[in-house]
Amino acid sequence: MTDTVMLILTTLPNAEAAEALAQSVLETRLAACVTQLAPARSRYVWQGKLEDVYEIPLLFKTSPAHTQALSNLIAEQHPYETPEILTWAASAAPTYAQWVLTQT
Repeated sequence: MTDTVMLILTTLPNAEAAEALAQSVLETRLAACVTQLAPARSRYVWQGKLEDVYEIPLLFKTSPAHTQALSNLIAEQHPYETPEILTWAASAAPTYAQWVLTQT
């Protein structure tokens, strides 16, 4: 058994979009948990224009085996043309890692 949990972070334009994506992911059991973080202020250049927006970050916890499918689902359902989808492995407490594996 591994104690690795995969984390995926994305940002959405509003609470409604965040709620819809979180619900879809949990219903498909591609993540054991989705944490909605506080609104974040993002500043970036998009298509030559400086953007300054508030977004809702979502942090997904999933198993290594479901990482690609979850990333694909996020990309398919995301309202942005080019969504932020960041993925990394995290060491987890053995009991938490086992819970994530059983839920996904």
